[in-house]
Amino acid sequence: MDERVSDDEREQAVARLEDDLLSGRLTLEEFSERVERAYRAVVRADLAEIRSGLPATDELPATRPKRRATRFTGALLGHAVKRGRLNLRRWTLAGGALCDLDLDLRKAEIHGQRTAVTVLVALGNVDVYVPENVNVTVSGLVLGGHRRDWGEDVERSQSPEISVRVVSLFGTVDVWRVPADMPGDYGEITRGLQARQRELPP
Repeated sequence: MDERVSDDEREQAVARLEDDLLSGRLTLEEFSERVERAYRAVVRADLAEIRSGLPATDELPATRPKRRATRFTGALLGHAVKRGRLNLRRWTLAGGALCDLDLDLRKAEIHGQRTAVTVLVALGNVDVYVPENVNVTVSGLVLGGHRRDWGEDVERSQSPEISVRVVSLFGTVDVWRVPADMPGDYGEITRGLQARQRELPP
């Protein structure tokens, strides 16, 4: 019979996943999903399962070609979507005017414990999508409009941090923490998270 795992073993497994994330072997979404499984693990076979497709500790990871960092994303008088395997370094800037911008960071790669996302918007709307199990802080200045964050704020000691800093002039900025079990388009995601928010205790 497989032995049950301890809390320390779960934390060690999550720390190794963080190394994989910061080395570019996992996206934020893949990291988030595997962390959730690590904390639910009951026996050692469960922890071994979350390493599927990842190198063992004594193996040297294959070198990956370096891609250009994603530094700027913008929109003017229109609708823009930025998503996919974005390469986030220490900072990235997103913004626009008279626009609707979707910045989807769920499949992004990061390379440091902290990443800053600065959002500048005037008379427009910016939606930022991040996976759960990544620590997200939201701050900044809003003149008119609003700044809101949605979803459950799951604080994990071993998780990296994304700092969303907002400067908005009559604009709206929403940060959506998306669970791994919530597929669908952006409309379905926002409606689902709004429904979950209403169910949370005040």
